[in-house]
Amino acid sequence: MLSDSSWRIIRIGLVGLVLAAAVAGLVLGDAWLWVAVEWSPPAYADAEFYARGGFDTPTAVALLVAALVKAALLWLILRAPAPGPLDRRAKALRRLLYLAVAYTLVLWYPIALLPDAVDAAFQLALWIAIDVLYLLVIRWRSRMLRAVAGAMFAVELAGMANELLDELDLPELGSGGIVELGLMLGGVAATIITVVGQRRDGRWSRGTQVAGWLSVGVYALVIPLNMLFGRIFSGNLAMLVMMDAVGLVSTVWIAATARELPAEGRPADLPPARRRVIRVAVAAVAVLPIIALIHPEQTPHLTYTGWSMGCYDRPSFGDLKPAERDAAFLCRARSTEGGVPPMFPDNLSDQGILAYGRALCRTKDRDEQEAILTRAGSARPAWGVDPWDLVYVCPEIVGATHPELLRSTTEMEAANAAYIAEEDAKCRAPWPRTKGVVQATAKYFLFVDGDPGYLVHDPEDEAADEAAEQAMDKVYDDSTLVGVASSAVLIGHVEDVVDLCLTVKAFRTAPPQRTAGWDQVNEVPIVSRSGRLTVPEMGKGGEVGAGAPMPNLAIAGKGRYRLRVYVRVGDAGEEHLVVVFPGASRKRLKLKP
Repeated sequence: MLSDSSWRIIRIGLVGLVLAAAVAGLVLGDAWLWVAVEWSPPAYADAEFYARGGFDTPTAVALLVAALVKAALLWLILRAPAPGPLDRRAKALRRLLYLAVAYTLVLWYPIALLPDAVDAAFQLALWIAIDVLYLLVIRWRSRMLRAVAGAMFAVELAGMANELLDELDLPELGSGGIVELGLMLGGVAATIITVVGQRRDGRWSRGTQVAGWLSVGVYALVIPLNMLFGRIFSGNLAMLVMMDAVGLVSTVWIAATARELPAEGRPADLPPARRRVIRVAVAAVAVLPIIALIHPEQTPHLTYTGWSMGCYDRPSFGDLKPAERDAAFLCRARSTEGGVPPMFPDNLSDQGILAYGRALCRTKDRDEQEAILTRAGSARPAWGVDPWDLVYVCPEIVGATHPELLRSTTEMEAANAAYIAEEDAKCRAPWPRTKGVVQATAKYFLFVDGDPGYLVHDPEDEAADEAAEQAMDKVYDDSTLVGVASSAVLIGHVEDVVDLCLTVKAFRTAPPQRTAGWDQVNEVPIVSRSGRLTVPEMGKGGEVGAGAPMPNLAIAGKGRYRLRVYVRVGDAGEEHLVVVFPGASRKRLKLKP
């Protein structure tokens, strides 16, 4: 074991290195300052997310203050272990506690390079072992207290197990904010009961117990602000830095718990003056969260920001309870999804945004909307506001002209399925008496002003995506509007349409050409490498594809086929017939230009 002088040299060297690196970071730039203070690569600052254009003044000041705080806490963490005999269980507990300290300071980064599930499993296994040894090593002096401690440890471990299940995409122990908050409070309760056990045991000094209570205070500061209000990590990098620095108090407590495990040579109590200072500090940390939650009556409420976790989902109006609709509009109003500026400025209160939203509902045109948004300080007044955003604050107004926006997800899916079935029913097979081995007729839906056409392709070909891109590049090579690329054929549309009637048929031999009544007929080669040829279907919630299931047109399995495309435009719109049959020819034929 190292001597006290060796430990002191190591402590002085590491703490001095932290402070020197922070000072050097001021000279070398933001990236170096972040590395020096946060002990993590510059990428963890996520400059595009938090600090576009570099750190602002509050963040730079927070980093410097954090460097001093972390240096002081690191000095306490690196104190030499107390001498004295330890039994087998106490030795194991000391090693595991120091492993937890090493994880917090150093090991977290290499473990973070592995899948998240590995990190969650490592922490769960580590703390299962530590909590079991806590129950065995600490002299609780009460069976009831030991049982309560076991229950609190179980809740703490349940929270960690829940995170592991989430990372493994397995059913979780519970979902929702209440369950998550309950599991987190279980971790706080486990810390409290452990400090109580240390006090009853008698081996641990007042300083160690104070560090434990301070760590509880840090939890008390983080949980209400982050869980209930979601404001700590909502783009506020300065707050993130300070909370990370203060969070090392828990590591100080864990290191002190490991250091003072020997029963002999119990550290002397602190002098009365220092005890009073520490009591004031503990009281301040305990009261600070309550004070932080109290605001003047006129202070604007900011429930959601553009980065709040609860705003990533976009539920349908009909899926929300009346009490949830205002929150959904606030999410839209402050959203910066896609890199676009928010509808309203970040400093505008919830009350102000909702008032402006209801005023926008009563406008008659875009000019009135632009005037209101300009008055509100919006960065995009000329864009106006869409009815699918306003429906959350004035459903009675928006629903009168857009009743479809009032539907729930189930109602929307049912209405969409009914619409697709109705459109499919409008399409008729052009060769009703010529039956293919397989065939189907349906409406094919295209993107407005964006889709060159539809594919007939081998979706299981290893080069399917590359073939589709090549076919798209070739579709405009000539007037046929048929792009051919090995296992993919892209068939373009003639009219400026958003959908067309499509019939596909597969034959074992080439059917008669029958070009009469069609505007153009072309025949091209296509290859099936997997034994499949089909047309993309519209998936659930999709906007593009065939409205009905499409059959496998490669009826002879793997090999070469001929694909004949019939196109005509009439009163009923544009109509396509695609005929596929085996054939080795690689020629392109214009049967009816």
